[in-house]
Amino acid sequence: MKAIMSIFQIIGSLGLFLYGIKLLSEGLQKSAGDKMKAILRLMTKNRLISVMTGILITMLIQSSSATTVMVVSFVNAGLMDLIQAIGVILGANIGTTFTGWLVAILGFKLDISALALVAIAFAAPMMFSKKNKTREIADILLGFGLLFLGLNSMQHAMPDITGNVGVLSFLEKFNGDSILMVLTCLLIGTVVTVVVQSSSAAMAMTLTMAFNGWLGVSASAALILGSNIGTTITAYLASIGTSTTAKRAAWAHIMFNVTGSLLAVVFWQ
Repeated sequence: MKAIMSIFQIIGSLGLFLYGIKLLSEGLQKSAGDKMKAILRLMTKNRLISVMTGILITMLIQSSSATTVMVVSFVNAGLMDLIQAIGVILGANIGTTFTGWLVAILGFKLDISALALVAIAFAAPMMFSKKNKTREIADILLGFGLLFLGLNSMQHAMPDITGNVGVLSFLEKFNGDSILMVLTCLLIGTVVTVVVQSSSAAMAMTLTMAFNGWLGVSASAALILGSNIGTTITAYLASIGTSTTAKRAAWAHIMFNVTGSLLAVVFWQ
């Protein structure tokens, strides 16, 4: 019974984390959406600027999926060419690592739950404002608060398995440095991200398990590389029914993430 409750607590905490990311991302997109679109439209053919734009936008809206979906839609509308799109997508893949660092630095090194509650306290009255801008700021604050409350709950929901020899020996199999184990973790990370539709959530789960000592560096790295592959499903789905160039942009995203992840596995070995 205790094990079942722990599972539901972990799932509930993950749901809270996902909802926090959703609110934060949507609030930031609403608040700065028009500016983001203006930046993308005004982009030149300079590849470096395209990459930097992708990094900046993804860091601001906290979602590489949202950035890539926006890029695919712009390519489909003829507002961006394929070269520009690939540059922004490359930047989005770099920018999305900001979430992992945010979780790793704030989520584990500091007691963020108190700060999260303060953010929610400020957001509560702002949610009922008649001004759209105020409600958008409320969504950002509420999303930030729920994101870290979910992470904090996930940490506490993880059971103490230090005395459970069976579970430890099972997890130990995934901590091996063999290519088979690394590829298995890569596949698991991909599937989990496709299911939860968020590489940030998959990364948070991985970082939490690594922080608790459940997973070693190799297994954790492989899971995160897998989540990097799994996140491409969003752009692919967005490209269905679009122009050939838009489809190529989505496939460029897939090829870059898959190739990059596999090369990382090879060099890791």
